[in-house]
Amino acid sequence: MEMNGQMILEFAKTILEIPSPTGYTRDVIAFMEKKVKELGYKTSLTNKGNLEIYVEGKSEHTKGLCAHVDTLGLMVRSIRDDGTLNFTLVGSPLSPTLDGEYCLIKTRGNKTYTGTILSDSSSKHVYKDSTSLERTEEHMHIVLDEKVSSKKEAEALGIMTGDYICFDPKTTITENGFIKSRFLDDKLSVAILYNLLKDFKEEGIVPKDNWIITISTYEEVGHGSSYINPAIEELIAVDMGCIGKDLNCSEYDVSICAKDSSGPYDYALISDFVDICKKENINFAIDIYPYYGSDVSAALRAGANIRGGLIGPGVANSHGMERSHMDAVMNTFSLLKHYMA
Repeated sequence: MEMNGQMILEFAKTILEIPSPTGYTRDVIAFMEKKVKELGYKTSLTNKGNLEIYVEGKSEHTKGLCAHVDTLGLMVRSIRDDGTLNFTLVGSPLSPTLDGEYCLIKTRGNKTYTGTILSDSSSKHVYKDSTSLERTEEHMHIVLDEKVSSKKEAEALGIMTGDYICFDPKTTITENGFIKSRFLDDKLSVAILYNLLKDFKEEGIVPKDNWIITISTYEEVGHGSSYINPAIEELIAVDMGCIGKDLNCSEYDVSICAKDSSGPYDYALISDFVDICKKENINFAIDIYPYYGSDVSAALRAGANIRGGLIGPGVANSHGMERSHMDAVMNTFSLLKHYMA
């Protein structure tokens, strides 16, 4: 189990290092497609770039798992007169945590520049409001690591409105099993699903039902799995579990969500998850997330005729500097493996 957990964390680290803000996911999807095909699974791409992976089972029924590989990010909104960049948020990163972060600017001419995200009052020795100015996109900018001092000079680099800005995930795996990084939501779950597929192949496990696993690319803006394969009768989103306030989940549990902003998940399905966890001694927590929506939420709102569920590893500090632990990863892995097999 510990070896499996370490492999999952290392795979997560690999994909975390591939920039993939929502709408700019082609590189990480290509990587995932290659790795899954190497395991021997059939795949296809939807029109909007979601990766579908097909797992043959023993019955005529088809169920689905989904996890999203798109992350939070930024986009160039405009270029200021001094050659620094205004930006707009892609998804909803906690903007105060971006102050001082290093970033990459990806141009449509396939050039990459480095820079730093800064407050407009970035120096304690210069600005009286350096500690009090609100860290929002209206009061922040990006300084390029280039000798530019005007809008014209920045434009000459090929930078323009709409270019993607990717900030450093700063992934760290500790010796005692913690993983600290941006974008554990939801690349940690993608790593769990990949290693689940790997386990099935290596152990020769054929699940009871057919499964379609979707790696989605627009979850952070609300429509990642708004389209799902019509064969799917039941869809389970594997996404981060929230920690804090009156919630039960910790960084060591698999989270089972009973209800989020889209309403309650399927009661019988949630009960099945709980029964498996109790039977197999899997640490779990049931919670309600009022400010959360999943790929299953998107599918249901789009009219999919499915039973829906949401589980995932407990992750602290969502949309900021996130943290989880190998225990949460393995508890999620175990629940999924028992449910599928």
